[in-house]
Amino acid sequence: MKSFRTEIEDPIVAKDIIDLEKKIHAFQNNTLDSEKFRSLRLARGVYGQRQTGVQMIRIKLPMGRFTAKQLRRMAKVSDTYSNGNLHITTRQDIQLHHVSLDHTPQLWAALEKDKITLREACGNTIRNVTASIWSGIDPQEAFDPTPYAHAFFEYFLRNPLCQDLGRKIKVAFSSSAQDETMTFIHDLGFIPVIENNKKGFRVVLGGGIGAQPEAAHEVYSFLPTHQLLPFSEAVIRVFENYGERNRRNKARMKFLVKEMGIDLFLEKVKIAQKGLPSSLPILEKKRTLQFSNNLPTSLEVQTDEAYKNWMITNTFPQKQEGFVALGIAVPRGDLSSQDARQLATLIETFTGDDNRFTIGQSILLRDVKKEGLPALYAALKALNFHRIGFHKLNDIVACPGTDTCNLGIASSMGLAKVLQEVIETEYQALILQHHINIKISGCMNACGQHTIAHIGFQGMTLKKDNLIAPATQVLLGGGEMKDGKGRFADKVLKVPAKRTPAVLRWLLDDFQNTRLEHEDFLRYYDRKTSAYFYQNLKHFSSVDDLQADDYIDWGNSEKYEKAIGIGECAGVTIDLIQTLLFDAKESLEWSHSSHQHGACKDAFYHAYNSLIRTAKALLTTKAAKTNSHASIVAHFDEYFPEFEEVFGNSFQRAIEKHKEADPTSVNVLQFIHWTQTVLNWAEQATTAHAQ
Repeated sequence: MKSFRTEIEDPIVAKDIIDLEKKIHAFQNNTLDSEKFRSLRLARGVYGQRQTGVQMIRIKLPMGRFTAKQLRRMAKVSDTYSNGNLHITTRQDIQLHHVSLDHTPQLWAALEKDKITLREACGNTIRNVTASIWSGIDPQEAFDPTPYAHAFFEYFLRNPLCQDLGRKIKVAFSSSAQDETMTFIHDLGFIPVIENNKKGFRVVLGGGIGAQPEAAHEVYSFLPTHQLLPFSEAVIRVFENYGERNRRNKARMKFLVKEMGIDLFLEKVKIAQKGLPSSLPILEKKRTLQFSNNLPTSLEVQTDEAYKNWMITNTFPQKQEGFVALGIAVPRGDLSSQDARQLATLIETFTGDDNRFTIGQSILLRDVKKEGLPALYAALKALNFHRIGFHKLNDIVACPGTDTCNLGIASSMGLAKVLQEVIETEYQALILQHHINIKISGCMNACGQHTIAHIGFQGMTLKKDNLIAPATQVLLGGGEMKDGKGRFADKVLKVPAKRTPAVLRWLLDDFQNTRLEHEDFLRYYDRKTSAYFYQNLKHFSSVDDLQADDYIDWGNSEKYEKAIGIGECAGVTIDLIQTLLFDAKESLEWSHSSHQHGACKDAFYHAYNSLIRTAKALLTTKAAKTNSHASIVAHFDEYFPEFEEVFGNSFQRAIEKHKEADPTSVNVLQFIHWTQTVLNWAEQATTAHAQ
C-alpha cells in the first residue's frame, strides 16, 4: 500500500485508501468490530453482496458525467478486479460486482488515476448528486445547472457534517420545469428558474420512494444561486440533529418532515442558517468542447426504415445550433468492458466528450455534429449499439434483484429481459408512438423506482399449500409531472411472476384498443380507474392452477427459494418486528383496495393476514412461539392480557367473532377499521418495547 502515497497526488485521497486498507486488515484480524467496519466501508463504496466472500463496489459519478478516458479506466478496473461488467444505476452511478474485499483499496487507487471516486457512494451520507442529462444543452433550460450540481458535490464530499447521518440524503438537479430528474422523490431537489434577470432555483424538500413513498414539498419558488449551499447545509444540519437514529426504517428525512410538519422544519432550518454564511457564490465555467479534426462522414445516405426509427427515438436537438444528443439504450443497464472500450473510441471520434449515464440506466452522448450522424449510426450498428427506444417502452429500468442484492426477493433482471423481448417483438409501434415507461424492483425498497412508473412491477412471493412461488406486484399510474411534482403508482394486484408477460400484453393491448385520441398512458389510466384494471387482471392472480414452472423464477432453472439477507443500504439491518409491522400495513392496504373494488372476501383475507402479522410482531417482543396462525391466536392473550381491557374482548374471541360474520361490505369494512385500530395500538407497544 505504500505505492499509493506516491502514485496518488492528492494526499487526502491517498490517506483515505491507505486507511481503508488498514481497516480491512484490522477487521480480518478481529481487532475491528464488524458494525464499525461496515460503516467505514460503506462510506467508501464497498457494499455487501448476496454471494458470500465478494463485494459490490459503487463508483460515484456526479451527474453521471464521464469522459472516454474515464470509461476506459472503469472498463480496465472491471476486467482486473470484477467480472468485466459495468452496471449503470438509477442514480447515474456505476456498480461493479463480485469484487474481493482485499482488492478494494487497489481498485479505488486505480480509479483515482482518472479522478473517479468511491467516497460516500454508499452509507449514511449524501449519495451521488444526480442531474439532468440535458443540463447545458436543453433548449428549455433557464440556465445550465451543471456548475451548481458539481459545486454541491464538492462542498459536501468528505464534509464532517455528512459522515454519520441518521440515513442517506439524495439530491437531484433538473434542467427545466419538465423535471426529468424527478426531484419530487428526493430529499432535496433543485429546478433552475430566472426572476428579474437573476438566477435561482425552485426548491423541493422531503421526498422519497421506498416502501412508504412521500412527495417532496416545495419550499422555495426562487432561491438565489448564492444561497444554494448555505440553505442545503442548514437543511442537513436539522436532519442531523433531529432525525431518527434508532428506528432505521423511520430515519429518512421524509419521516422527519412528516413528523415535524414542514413549517416547523423550515423554522429550524432558518435557525440553523444563522450560524452559516449568508452567501456562497458559485463560479460558472463556460463549456468548452474538444472535437476530432477528422470527423468521419458516411459515403452513403442512410435511408432505411431502421435508421429513420432510430432518428425518431434516439436523437435529440440541442440548444447549440448544428448539434444533437444521442441516446444509447443499454439493456438492464449492463455494459460489458469490451463494449465500453469500443464506445470510448466512438466518443472521442464523434463527440465533444461530455457524456452522461442516465437515471434510466442508459447512456447519452452529447455534442454530436448533425453531419456526423449517418457515419456514427453505421459505427454503432457495427457494434450493436443501434437499438431503438432510448428511455422508451422497451428501455426498461430494473434493479439487480436476486442476481446480486441481499434484499432481492425476485429476479428483476430476468423479468426485464423477458418483457423487453415481448415489447420489441410485438409492440414496436408503441415504442415509436408513445411514451410509456416500465420500472422493476426486486423488493419493496424501490431501487428500480417501480412506485413512480407508468407500469411498475415489484418482486414478491406467494404461497400455495406449503410451497412458495415468486410473484409480481403490479402498479400503475405513476410518473413525473412538472415543477417538482409527481404521482405515485397505485397497487393493483399481485400475480405469479411467470404471468407478468401476459399481464403486460393485456395492458398494452387494452391501451392500443381503447385509448381515446391524443390520450397518453396516464390519462388513459385515470379515465379507466384502478378498479377497471383490477377486475380485468384479477384472473391472472389465481393460485389454483399453478404449474411446476410457476415455482421457478425468471432467469433461473432451480426451484424458487425465498432468501433475504441483511440489507446494507445506509447501514440498515433487518428488524424482524418492524418488518412484520410493515407487512401488516401492506396487507391492510391490500384489504382497503380489494374492498374498494368490491372483492369483499379478498378484503377480509388481507385484513385477517394483517391482524396475524401484527400479533406476531407483538409476540416476537416476548420471544413467544409464533410458528403458525393457530399458535399466534392461541397464545396472544396469555402474553398480552391488556388487549381485552383495551378492546373489550380477548384477541382469540375477537378473531372468532369476525370470522363468524358474513363477509358483507359493511362487515368487512368494520373488520378493516378494527384491524387498523389494533395495528396502531401494536405500533405504540413495540415502540415502547424498543425504548
